Amino acid sequence: MPKTNNLPEPWQTAYAERRSAIRQRLNDFSEIRESHYFYELAFCILTPQSSAANAEQTIAELERDRFFEVGFDPTTYLRDPKHYIRFHNTKAKRLLTIRENFSDLLPNLTNPLLSAGEKRRAVLAHVNGLGLKEASHFLRNIGVRSLAILDRHILKHLVRLKVMPGIPKSLTTKRYLEIEKKWKRFAERIGIPLDELDLLFWSMETGEIRK
Repeated sequence: MPKTNNLPEPWQTAYAERRSAIRQRLNDFSEIRESHYFYELAFCILTPQSSAANAEQTIAELERDRFFEVGFDPTTYLRDPKHYIRFHNTKAKRLLTIRENFSDLLPNLTNPLLSAGEKRRAVLAHVNGLGLKEASHFLRNIGVRSLAILDRHILKHLVRLKVMPGIPKSLTTKRYLEIEKKWKRFAERIGIPLDELDLLFWSMETGEIRK
């Protein structure tokens, strides 16, 4: 099917205005240092049920104090009122576990022979309790492309663009992968990469092009 490079309004205007910034942000992800991969994964552990801004501030403090290199109980960092992280006790334990096991995961992240899907399966296998959305988010943030990060904001746009008929009540693994496949086909048809559409949708919801 030929590429049309055509989005309906208001997406078309928003994309034209933000395309350069979106592409720059994706380029920034591709330049993340390998030494920072752990903290990008930690960010994706902290963001569910908490704001991205709070997670970023918490991660900055953990990195400043060399949590990955030294190892210490991060609970006080997560429950700091200045950047409070919900479910801080559970998430602190998860960070400690991931830190211990990260050396087993890292070779999969840096292996150029593995596809994006294979890298995501490796993340899911090595990080207990992580879902497809968080695994995809983490990989996008270290420069791995073409994986859908599905949450209610993204799903809303996909419904409005008629990529899917409605927002499902739950996202099983099968349903998630089906929606991802439909979104990829839509992205190929209009000639705009899925990753660029993801940041476009988010920027239209929040006014920012964040990670």
